[in-house]
Amino acid sequence: MASGVRNGGGGLGSRTSSKMDRQQGSTATPKAAAGKPRLSASASGGGAYRRTSSGPLPAAGGGGGGRASSDSGVSSRVRVAVRLRPRNAEEQAADADFADCVELQPELKRLKLRKNNWESDTFEFDEVLTEFSSQKRVYEVVAKPVVESVLEGYNGTVMAYGQTGTGKTFTLGRLGDEDTAARGIMVRAMEDILADITPETDTISLSYLQLYMEMIQDLLDPVNDNIAIVEDPRTGDVSLPGATVVEVRDQKSFMDLLRIGEAHRVAANTKMNTESSRSHAILMVNVRRAVKGRNEMDVSMSGENGHSSSMMGSLRPPIVRKSKLVVVDLAGSERIDKSGSEGHTLEEAKSINLSLSSLGKCINALAESSAHVPVRDSKLTRLLKDSFGGTARTSLVVTIGPSPKHRGETTSTIMFGQRAMKVQNMVKLKEEFDYKSLCRRLDIELDKLIAENERQRKYFDDEVERITTEAQCRIVEAERECKIALENEKMKYHQEYLDSIKILEEKWKVHQQSPKKEVKETESTSNGDVHDLLQNEKMLRQSAEDESNDLRNQLLHWKKMEATATAEVVKLRRMLDTEASQKDKFEEEIAVLKSQLMQLSLDADETRMSLDTGDGPGKIFPGLDSLMSHTRSSQPREQSNGPKAPVAKLFEQVGLQKILSLLESEEPDVRVHAVKVVANLAAEEANQEKIVESGGLTSLLMLLRSSEDETIRRVAAGAIANLAMNETNQDLIMAQGGVTLLSMTASDAEDPQTLRMVAGAIANLCGNDKLQARLRGEGGIKALLGMVKCGHPDVLAQVARGIANFAKCESRAATQGNKVGRSLLVDDGALPWIVKNANNEAAPIRRHIELALCHLAQHEVNAKDIVSEGALWELVRISRDCSREDIRMLAYRTLTSSPTLQSEMRRLRIEC
Repeated sequence: MASGVRNGGGGLGSRTSSKMDRQQGSTATPKAAAGKPRLSASASGGGAYRRTSSGPLPAAGGGGGGRASSDSGVSSRVRVAVRLRPRNAEEQAADADFADCVELQPELKRLKLRKNNWESDTFEFDEVLTEFSSQKRVYEVVAKPVVESVLEGYNGTVMAYGQTGTGKTFTLGRLGDEDTAARGIMVRAMEDILADITPETDTISLSYLQLYMEMIQDLLDPVNDNIAIVEDPRTGDVSLPGATVVEVRDQKSFMDLLRIGEAHRVAANTKMNTESSRSHAILMVNVRRAVKGRNEMDVSMSGENGHSSSMMGSLRPPIVRKSKLVVVDLAGSERIDKSGSEGHTLEEAKSINLSLSSLGKCINALAESSAHVPVRDSKLTRLLKDSFGGTARTSLVVTIGPSPKHRGETTSTIMFGQRAMKVQNMVKLKEEFDYKSLCRRLDIELDKLIAENERQRKYFDDEVERITTEAQCRIVEAERECKIALENEKMKYHQEYLDSIKILEEKWKVHQQSPKKEVKETESTSNGDVHDLLQNEKMLRQSAEDESNDLRNQLLHWKKMEATATAEVVKLRRMLDTEASQKDKFEEEIAVLKSQLMQLSLDADETRMSLDTGDGPGKIFPGLDSLMSHTRSSQPREQSNGPKAPVAKLFEQVGLQKILSLLESEEPDVRVHAVKVVANLAAEEANQEKIVESGGLTSLLMLLRSSEDETIRRVAAGAIANLAMNETNQDLIMAQGGVTLLSMTASDAEDPQTLRMVAGAIANLCGNDKLQARLRGEGGIKALLGMVKCGHPDVLAQVARGIANFAKCESRAATQGNKVGRSLLVDDGALPWIVKNANNEAAPIRRHIELALCHLAQHEVNAKDIVSEGALWELVRISRDCSREDIRMLAYRTLTSSPTLQSEMRRLRIEC
């Protein structure tokens, strides 16, 4: 059979589980507590593929990076989950008379492999996933803890192993174009990564490869069909410098890259699988994240005049975390006689089985703590060197089929998973100094200082020129006015003098012509008039002289003002000289800063050299000597056939229909016991679908509507809360008026425990994106806010959880463009209560309220209400003091990305 090109995903059926998956505590990603250092310890030498030791992580990024954390880590076992594929059409027809070769016990995390009708072997795994498990649940229990570790700065690997045709590609690489619920681990992992990063400071890049016939080929560039593996001789780390690396900004571009890679992946039609993968597919996602709020210090600079001026600057470079997520879709192992491979397909099968055999040998050697691990037997084992026995957090899902015809292949797959569970890795946090960023910041600061100095220099030059020009204009104007005033006064007095002379001459002529008698009579009078005229003339002359003196004084005053202006010009020139000397001092201080930067670079080089020569990090970072010790814990394995719970026994002996019929009994005690049994059964995932199909949900809602017994209403509300954890059941609860009944129960109930159950049910419904408008329209939000009057901490915790779920769904809908306008929570008046309880003493209440407030503030249309209700101060407090780092960073991003909040913070002079 000739090999072909893969056209789409296939394998596992589309039937899914009904219960919303909850992350198990044992799979949680190790996170550093608030205010405590990250995991780090001194490194021990040795190869990265050993069980108890690992080499140091290489510093990436070229000349711009340096080591910021030590190389030691903590021990982490490889986690293994087993997934059962449902029977296909061929197996249903051929094996109809035969039972499955395996029996799953997911609640006990056990698997029984039947040898015959009487004997079976029992195996335990970290997770046991039935044929009804949804793609979402598989992602939550297998890959999500690894993805969260990668976002925290650790390397991670997710791998699928199993017989051909058992659903490996369906589990990992399904794109979900037709049904979003069928999306595989690759798509869901990238969704979580893109949702958590900050595009302004973080970067995501990926490579997509396939290992075909022992040749590494680039699925994004098919021409690049023989990529070499490069191994660091010092650390032993492997890399693929020839592979195509593409930076990813959004989910759409990632999906386009996956489609390109899937189109180039080699597949063939065999008897076991119509689209059998003939190569191992490897998706490498590189995450680079900036660590904010660390290594900041103040630098003070003083001027020549003695006044201290403060300049903020970071002399220590910022820290970045680099991690890598590797998703490996292994080609399925097959037997030639069953697959019918021949020709070129036969050669492909031989190559696949040879590489899988080499991987199995390495797993065996690591599980048995062998002194030699045959890593170099295959390129596959060299590529997975960091995943098994290395520094990555690894999660393996082994896929099996139910057919008894393939019991041998199923047994081999199960034993591979059992051996893989014994492999221990040393998980390490990788942090580096970003010297390039520090250089850019110092260059910007230098440019700012130079520009400021030039601006001040230009300002002083312009000021000196302006004052000089103004003084010259004033002097010219004063001289012109004085000259005009003197000319006017001179002309005025000259005219008056001429007029007086003329009058005297006329009077003298008249006097000469008049008779002498009259002259004698009037002589005395004329002499008196002449005397008066002479006196007036003297007074006028004296006045003119006084005014002339005043004008001379004004001229002297203007000359003094000119001298003063000249003195000011001289003073300004001296100030300019002082600024020039200050500029020289600034330039000297800038040179000192440059030398300090060079010294830091030299210190980083010496640090790296000391690490290379084995001095150990203790001499460089003495504060990191006291670190977390490597702890190992082992849990006792449970017995394969333990006693069943009393409720389970009652369920098997009586039957579900009989138990549900007792809910309608006329005897109150019988109804109480029956509803308690149903509530206990509803707590188990396996029973929920049967309860709903048998009418149990309808009966529970009828009890809420009709019963007056507080106990019955409390237990019924708790059972509905358990059923409301499933998305399908949520639609049924809404369709049957469940929110209205729960709201009525909340308004009538006084018992805090009843209110807690009702609030928990509504809180679960608040987490469904599709039910937001209906839930609010039927009074769900009003009911939640009404229950806060109880004041009981457990009730308030459930109310806070519901509001946080509702706000998160609104924020996601607004981000995706599915919602516009103000938040429904704000419209219903929830914001004042959120602000009031944002700093509640109870940690569960406070954590949910802080998360709800951050999600509300993310939407710009709510920003004005946030400011008017006083929530801005709470957001600032959360960004500084919240004990959870993810909420603290979400509050910080919200404050820095909202223009309205930024404007209000600047007005109030609040620094984030």
